[in-house]
Amino acid sequence: MGGAQPAGKRAGATIQGMLVENNVSLQGCNTFGIAARAHELVRVRSVRDVQDVLADPRLARMPKFVLGGGSNVVLTGDVHALVLKMEVPGLRLWQETERAWIVEAGAGESWHGAVAWTLAQGYPGLENLALIPGTVGAAPVQNIGAYGVELQDRFHSLVAVDLETGEPFELDAAQCAFGYRDSVFKHRAPAHDGETRGFGLAGRAVITHVRLLLRKDWKPELGYLDLERKRQESGLLQPSAQQIFDWVCEVRRAKLPDPAVVGNAGSFFKNPTVSPEQCQDIIAREPKVVHYPLPDGRVKLAAGWLIDACGWKGKRVGKAGVYDRQALVLVNRGTPEDSVTGGEVMTLARAIQTSVYERFGIRLEPEPVVV
Repeated sequence: MGGAQPAGKRAGATIQGMLVENNVSLQGCNTFGIAARAHELVRVRSVRDVQDVLADPRLARMPKFVLGGGSNVVLTGDVHALVLKMEVPGLRLWQETERAWIVEAGAGESWHGAVAWTLAQGYPGLENLALIPGTVGAAPVQNIGAYGVELQDRFHSLVAVDLETGEPFELDAAQCAFGYRDSVFKHRAPAHDGETRGFGLAGRAVITHVRLLLRKDWKPELGYLDLERKRQESGLLQPSAQQIFDWVCEVRRAKLPDPAVVGNAGSFFKNPTVSPEQCQDIIAREPKVVHYPLPDGRVKLAAGWLIDACGWKGKRVGKAGVYDRQALVLVNRGTPEDSVTGGEVMTLARAIQTSVYERFGIRLEPEPVVV
């Protein structure tokens, strides 16, 4: 590649007082550890930084790719869009009411670090979401969830910047249109064809701050079997939020690989939902299928169980593998010098999707963003 800078070298220009880095390695910026480069990258540490990008005629015209902790992305090649690397700092008590604490966190803060900080301040409520990788800014996009709690259950509002006008705006929970691993930030704007297709913000806005509402009448969420088992082992009838935090960390570390040791993007597929009739049909053929009834009458199936039942646990395609302790997690079996490629990861993912569909008639949907 003519004129490319060696790894670790970053040529760049200063625009609006901001450094635009060229030919930046993204291998350390995605938890899969996939080797790829950003042609141009800007580190965003404030709302003003986004506005400065948009004030530059050349940068404003470029397509934008927002990158947080890279924990939910598969890079299939170099990124030609302008990478906005979100590094907005800050953790503070934004407001206190009679019933709740409202905490504000910068989009660049580590999600797990923010959870630990809230507990250290005496604000319980996020403990079930401990050890989820990634940054705070990515949490609403994905509506992250674990052990019976989703972000939307603790969400107050967020601040984002319009990537066309540069104007900051706020959204509440209803405006974020949260769903299972879904939000308004995962959908494109409606086409201008006369149809009403909803309000999509993918590619149109970037989140800079997230506010979380933590109720003072806190009660432990222990609905998941793993946590109930921990409670029984401990003999604690009313565990504290810190105790639940510790249990969640123990359970996750036992089941899931540390991205710092084995590259991965966490749960690779969404747990599919089916009708009660579909579930009964599957149970008739596969009595051991792991399933959870939902409040709306539908049934959630454990994607990891479906993948494991198809014999994929521990298997690999090239340098992409299925984790031997949890079939829902795809991992990097390469080395930093000879890493898995995004193409290998997606080849393995498609093979798994085909197997599950042929056996169960269910189409698994990937969680990560494929770039």
